[in-house]
Amino acid sequence: MLLDDEVIIAKREHSFFGDVINYFDKAAKFTKYPPGLLEQIKYCNSVYRMKFPVRLADKIEVVVAYRVEHSQHKLPTKGGIRYSTAVTQDEVKALAALMTFKCAVVDVPFGGAKGGVKIDPKKFSEIELEHITRRYTAELIKKNFIGAGIDVPAPDYGTGAREMAWIADTYAAFNPGIDASACVTGKPVSQGGIRGRTEATGRGVFFGIREAVCIEEDMKKLKLRKGLNGKKVVIQGFGNVGYWSAKFLQDSGADIISIAEYEGAIYDIKGLDVDEVFKHRKESGSILNYKKAKNIRNTTEALEIECDILVPAALENQIHSGNAAKIKAKIIAEAANGPTTPEAEKVLTQKGILILPDLYL
Repeated sequence: MLLDDEVIIAKREHSFFGDVINYFDKAAKFTKYPPGLLEQIKYCNSVYRMKFPVRLADKIEVVVAYRVEHSQHKLPTKGGIRYSTAVTQDEVKALAALMTFKCAVVDVPFGGAKGGVKIDPKKFSEIELEHITRRYTAELIKKNFIGAGIDVPAPDYGTGAREMAWIADTYAAFNPGIDASACVTGKPVSQGGIRGRTEATGRGVFFGIREAVCIEEDMKKLKLRKGLNGKKVVIQGFGNVGYWSAKFLQDSGADIISIAEYEGAIYDIKGLDVDEVFKHRKESGSILNYKKAKNIRNTTEALEIECDILVPAALENQIHSGNAAKIKAKIIAEAANGPTTPEAEKVLTQKGILILPDLYL
């Protein structure tokens, strides 16, 4: 398929990758770079789609997975691996492109990459997840899509330090060497990881929000006081990023009035105790039925709660043309990748809502 055809299809289907392309094209108009160079930057350099069988108990499961390297202008390429039934090639391409731009914005000398395995990790045992992860790693090794100086994955939605340890161990078995463990980041501290990695993304989201609410001119336009103290915050997604973002915001004086997950949301205008909610979920398996909060069965309703700051920290396209007009937040802090569609962005900006984009956070 021609590269131009790829872009046309992405735009026509209104895909996540198409959204990234549209944003890129808008920004490119403000640069003086040659059109040819801009076209080169836009496309994904390498797209690896794989299907592999994994024996699970008494059956064989065929797993679909991806690894995309968007830009190899700097090596290694860098980007997480997510486990989700929503994983598509289009999504992984978009996320890889965003990684390139994120690294460039802060002068980190990496190209962008991303990976995805199309499974629901909750439906598999730990042993089965290990088999899938190790087989996925072996497939990446075969095609040279992983290595300390080549392509370095990390945790993402549905994965964590455990999966990274399996990947590192599998890679070391195929490529023993002094830098083998550097094939992946986000490992447990006991196995070559670094302290602070777990909360790093959430801390970055917190820093971005903290700085934004200290700009007096912007806060006056929003009719808000400077600083985080007393700000009403809604968190969508209570995974690694959502939890740590909420915790740091709460520790700085903000009130977390609602937390939403895939099964529903909880709400208390007086503020939720983030650590207590985390403990409740660990014990019960859900954030729902937390004794000090009201349940909201439809998780998307949490996005429409009146608040000062809305932090979408789940998946892409959560704020769209269908619900943008109902958003009552004054600030949207995009902790997730691409949580706001271009159509929704137009509605939100017309309403005077301040959007802190994912590239910034």
